[in-house]
Amino acid sequence: MKDGNERFRADMLLLLVAVIWGSAFSAQRAAAANLGFLLFNGLRFLLGALTVLAFFRGRKFEFKKEEIYGGALAGTILISAATLQHAGLRYTTAGKAGFITGVYVVLVPLFLTLFWQRIPSINAWFASLLALAGMFLLSMDGSLQLGLGDGLELAGAVMWALHVIIIGALAKKTDGLKLAFVQYVVCGLLGTIFGLLFEWDTLNGLMVTWWAILYTGIISVGLGYTLQVIGQKTAPETDSAIILSLESVFAVLFGWIILGEMLSIQQFIGCLLMLSAMLLAQWTSFRKRKRFKDI
Repeated sequence: MKDGNERFRADMLLLLVAVIWGSAFSAQRAAAANLGFLLFNGLRFLLGALTVLAFFRGRKFEFKKEEIYGGALAGTILISAATLQHAGLRYTTAGKAGFITGVYVVLVPLFLTLFWQRIPSINAWFASLLALAGMFLLSMDGSLQLGLGDGLELAGAVMWALHVIIIGALAKKTDGLKLAFVQYVVCGLLGTIFGLLFEWDTLNGLMVTWWAILYTGIISVGLGYTLQVIGQKTAPETDSAIILSLESVFAVLFGWIILGEMLSIQQFIGCLLMLSAMLLAQWTSFRKRKRFKDI
């Protein structure tokens, strides 16, 4: 019963991450209009690193090789994914960006199969495709004409998929807080340095976006990405990608509750499909918990 319960708790942590990321979407969107995306991501990840330091109480500030090099690799991939996603938004619609980014739910099991010879279950494959279909209905307006922005978003989806896989591998053999800290520092430094080089003319935007940096740095990064590392210690990569993709569902729901943005029938069906995908991904661990309970 221990394995099934640990898997369930890990998946619930990842679901909480999806809620946190979904709630932060409006803050990121507001910041994008006033501050360069490299600067925004760099500053919020540096703030996230400072937030994680608060949880180091009682821990030795010593890092294993896997935490340093693995965290550096994860941070580089993370800032690349975030940069490609934001750059793509300049040339495509938010709906198309959301859908194409969500392609990573299928790329994760595909990459695991092709490059790591780890073949996910049939349930996981079907749940990934179901989540992708739900994201299409949730994000798209019926058109699928691809342009430059869409290509950037697709490249970003590749990076998001690699990030989920790498965190899944590293989380099982490292201290989650230390891995998260190194990842945030690398991501924050790269974003801030390149942002100051190429986006210095947007620095005045800090006067109106400080609240977005504060919220996303402490909550979305400091809490959300750290819980991702902790959750992926147990949850399989494919399940993680499916559950984390529910970020788009919660973004729509928060927009409906807070901003009064109405959901169309198409979007409502998309939400149901994505929630069904998460439940399907949970089916294997649910059966394990039930089997142990019956013994």
